[in-house]
Amino acid sequence: MNEKALRILEYNKIIDKLTELAGSPMGKELCKNLQPSTDLGTINQMQTQTSDALSRIYAKGSLSFSGLKDIRGSLLRLNVGSTLNIPELLSIASLLDVALRAKSYGRRDGGMDGRSNDPDRHSSRTDDRSSGPDGRDSDNQGDSLESLFAVIEPLSPLNHEIRRCILSEEDIADDASPALKAVRRNIRLTNDRIRSQLNTMVNSPSMATKLQDNIITMRGGRYCLPVKAEYRSQVQGMIHDQSSSGSTLFIEPMAVVKLNNDLRELEIQEKEEIEKVLAQLSAQAAQYTDALESNISALTALDFIFARAALSRTYNGTQPRFNEKGFIQIKKARHPLLDKKKVVPIDITMGKDFKLLIITGPNTGGKTVSLKTVGLFTLMGQAGLHIPAFDDSQLAVFENVFADIGDEQSIEQSLSTFSSHMTNIIKILDASNYKSLVLLDELCAGTDPTEGAALAISILKNLLKRDVTTMATTHYSELKVFALSQEGACNACCEFDVATLSPTYRLLIGVPGKSNAFAISKKLGLPEYIINDARKNMDAADQDFEDLLSDLETSRKTIENEREEIESYKAQVAALKDRLETKQENLAQQKERILREAREQAQKILQDAKDFADQTIRDMNKLAAGGGNAKAMEAKRSAVREKLGKVSSGLTLGGTGKKNRLKPGDIKPGDSVMVRSMGIKGIVSSLPDSKGNVQVQMGILKSRVALSDLELLDEEVIQTPILKKTGAGKIKMSKSATVSTSINLIGKTVDEAIPEMEKYLDDAYLAHLSQITIIHGRGTGALRNAVHQRLRKMKNIKSFRLGTFGEGETGVTIVEFKD
Repeated sequence: MNEKALRILEYNKIIDKLTELAGSPMGKELCKNLQPSTDLGTINQMQTQTSDALSRIYAKGSLSFSGLKDIRGSLLRLNVGSTLNIPELLSIASLLDVALRAKSYGRRDGGMDGRSNDPDRHSSRTDDRSSGPDGRDSDNQGDSLESLFAVIEPLSPLNHEIRRCILSEEDIADDASPALKAVRRNIRLTNDRIRSQLNTMVNSPSMATKLQDNIITMRGGRYCLPVKAEYRSQVQGMIHDQSSSGSTLFIEPMAVVKLNNDLRELEIQEKEEIEKVLAQLSAQAAQYTDALESNISALTALDFIFARAALSRTYNGTQPRFNEKGFIQIKKARHPLLDKKKVVPIDITMGKDFKLLIITGPNTGGKTVSLKTVGLFTLMGQAGLHIPAFDDSQLAVFENVFADIGDEQSIEQSLSTFSSHMTNIIKILDASNYKSLVLLDELCAGTDPTEGAALAISILKNLLKRDVTTMATTHYSELKVFALSQEGACNACCEFDVATLSPTYRLLIGVPGKSNAFAISKKLGLPEYIINDARKNMDAADQDFEDLLSDLETSRKTIENEREEIESYKAQVAALKDRLETKQENLAQQKERILREAREQAQKILQDAKDFADQTIRDMNKLAAGGGNAKAMEAKRSAVREKLGKVSSGLTLGGTGKKNRLKPGDIKPGDSVMVRSMGIKGIVSSLPDSKGNVQVQMGILKSRVALSDLELLDEEVIQTPILKKTGAGKIKMSKSATVSTSINLIGKTVDEAIPEMEKYLDDAYLAHLSQITIIHGRGTGALRNAVHQRLRKMKNIKSFRLGTFGEGETGVTIVEFKD
């Protein structure tokens, strides 16, 4: 890629930001050397990796690569059998710490949430995964980084052994080896013996006057006493040092010479044992050189990738799509080196209908920024970096990017601004082709306008003829006319607000820009007569063209304002529509809620009445079986009538109750009726009394019911069934009218469900149901197991089994009763 273009487009500043985000020296080196690629496959792979890393950052947080060190030199020494020193072994341990952290981060079945605590456990599952069009696994089964995470080996045993033996760069643990532990124990004992003897001498009254200070010191690694020079002959020992004044001699007493010698020998043994420990650790590490090299490679690559993702996060970047057809479509582009809170996003499209885009407009309007944005986005995208733009932006793959932007005046080479630019343009014309992107700022400025415009047109024609994708900025009106008349060329302008004398920085494709020199001068206070005289000096064609541009600009603003009003109206209509739909939905929900509550309340009232009636029947059966008197049975019937009256007053079925309301003359004995409050069919057995109540036979239950609670059935009169005199027979008659063929226990605890199931099974058995269904759901299986345990103990159960396909499978149990 053209080095001058990289510098002019400030690609190096992006690389500097990227390098700061890497966590390891190797990762920083990769970032520093990152160059745009020209291979579409490589570009797409790098973009996908950046996107996948960014997704992981948003899902799990950042992954730190701090502590990742370059141990490749140490690995070379291990391969030839050398022993590593303490810092080298600690660097390996630090690398393995990063590997462990990365392995946990990359694991899908645990990772950062702590669901898996074994970093050395590798998943052996092999899923059948289908790949999408970009080569990535579908259904979120994996991403492009999984292969890198998969090859990482934390080597926990090696790491733990290094950490166990080496405490710091200066300290080896006592437990590193039994021999080292024994030597250090002897060193401590010898030190204690030496100090004990010297303390005895120091505290001796005979030595009090001979010592300069009552302390024990060391000289040359040996314990000594500070003796006054005049008492030298009275203290037997070896002189190791003296003070600068000569008044103090540091003497090793003869009593501790042997102990000091022993201590020195022990220290030598300690060094030998430490060397043995380091040799053992080095030998252990040498077994894993391949895995360590693989770890370095994978972790460095991941550091590089996550640095790109972190950079994308800083400016809310997105992954662009790439093509090899020269098509560029950037949506809401923001230059990454400008303040994202202040920069105005621009839309740029070129390369499909036109290959040449000529941008005009006033100075400081954003022309050069637009030029640099396209160039820098191209370089960043081809380097695998995201771009700060909306999703689904497109970039083209170019073999080279050329830029002539800024003042290239060279005093040393005696080149003027024009000459310097022209020298650069000549090089661009020679090197560019149809796979190049050329960016030209203020083309052919700095010379005679007429000649400069003619030269600029010829240069652009040449580039257009060779199908070179080109963006150029200019102030020449001739180039605006050229873009209007030339096929494959298009005008664009940076919008300028004359009212405020300030640019809006919006890039308008397809619209030529005005210089606005007259308008700006008038706004700044230049007399009107001077401006009018200037207009007379303009060529008529030029003036007509400027007037046409002014009219086009006015029309464009009018259309934009109208479009904004239409969009506003559309938004209001959409908001009103949403409010109406929300209101209708709320009304529907309220209606459903009211009906549901009413049904639940009615069901509760009915169930209460049924339970009361069932209990009364049981009591009456007990009285009948025990030879009870009629008075007690009549009391029970009265209680039932009273309960039914309360139910009738608290429950209304079938609307307001006025519809189909029976009159005394509408009913006669033998009519089939429905008792609304109980939901039970019955036979009228008496005429209405003075209060409008009739006796109704409902199975074995006979009760007085109000006419308002009855509904005449349009069916044949049914005869009162012949009842057996046994209480059991009566109960079976009642149950057969109410018992369902299934019971739903889902949502209940075992303690709640089992009693309810037992009552239901009794009722179903008495109702002569041959088979019923218990719905317990799948869940954890606790409720299903409890149900099966209870069924095994019930004597009236013939068999039970789990449901088959279509019956509910393992969520239900099918029960058959004995005959």
